[in-house]
Amino acid sequence: MTPLKTGLALLGLMTVAPAAFAAEDCGDVTIAEMNWASAGLAAWVDKIILEEGYDCNVELITGDTVPTFTSMNEKAEPDVAPELWVNAVKIPLDAAVEEGRIIIASEILSDGGVEGFWIPTKLAEENNIKTLEEALQHPDLFPGAEDESKGAFFSCPSGWACQIITQNQTRAMDIEGKGFELIDPGSAAGLDGSIARAFNRDEGWLGYYWAPTAILGKYEMTRLELGVDHNREAWDSCTVVNNCPEPELNEWPRSDVFTAVTKEFAEANAVTMDYLGKRAWSNETVNAMLAWMGDNQATNEDGAYYFLENHPEVWGEWVSEDVAKRVQDAL
Repeated sequence: MTPLKTGLALLGLMTVAPAAFAAEDCGDVTIAEMNWASAGLAAWVDKIILEEGYDCNVELITGDTVPTFTSMNEKAEPDVAPELWVNAVKIPLDAAVEEGRIIIASEILSDGGVEGFWIPTKLAEENNIKTLEEALQHPDLFPGAEDESKGAFFSCPSGWACQIITQNQTRAMDIEGKGFELIDPGSAAGLDGSIARAFNRDEGWLGYYWAPTAILGKYEMTRLELGVDHNREAWDSCTVVNNCPEPELNEWPRSDVFTAVTKEFAEANAVTMDYLGKRAWSNETVNAMLAWMGDNQATNEDGAYYFLENHPEVWGEWVSEDVAKRVQDAL
């Protein structure tokens, strides 16, 4: 099912939802607080708006792309995944939507997500590097491997969906044969720290990253061209499959980043579904928020309050005037 069809499926659900739902109490809601900054921020924004504006009782559950999707699909919990990057779970997600277990509430990143392999822009310009193939010709420019004779190629942390994709992409390029070692940074903080350390030392860095993020707002990075088109069939059947036997290099598609909810939640919470259906923001807005959070060592909760206090022109479009007033009064 395409995003258009899933959106139409949601619209159909909302159209037939009884108006009586709007008068019912919101009750208890569980929201996945994913372990990357933009998703964590979104979870806290939802928590505050739903609690203060809709009188919900919200519990945040630590989450990650694949485990959260699997739990929602098989156990109908948590209720909401605010920022689900779906490229790595597209086939099972489409099946879950088709069979009615999961509902797509909105596309939270209105610009979509951007994924790929990046190097510092200064390094790219000095060495005329535009493609991944050109970068792999210079392992000496990318220190950080345990074996100092090799270059470092930074992957996603363990458990992230993009880790499987990166492993398949790098195997397709035979990075080991070209003098590189694939590095697991261990966590999002470890991945960010590896980039910050490289820039502080004026060294090269090569690896996976994505937008919107504070890091790409703070440091000038260039996304490398892969030199191939996106092959959807190969992507679904191999690129996102763990240990695919014969992976081929495959360009990332524009990443759909959805807010997903369980069927049970959608049917019982029409009024909050209306909010989630309108709740979307641009990469520019998110980049600015993440940069502020990074500069101020702010938590997801701090960032959510800062956003709500300083950008009512954005979130005010997501809710009714009455709900907006209740949230503002609580702030």
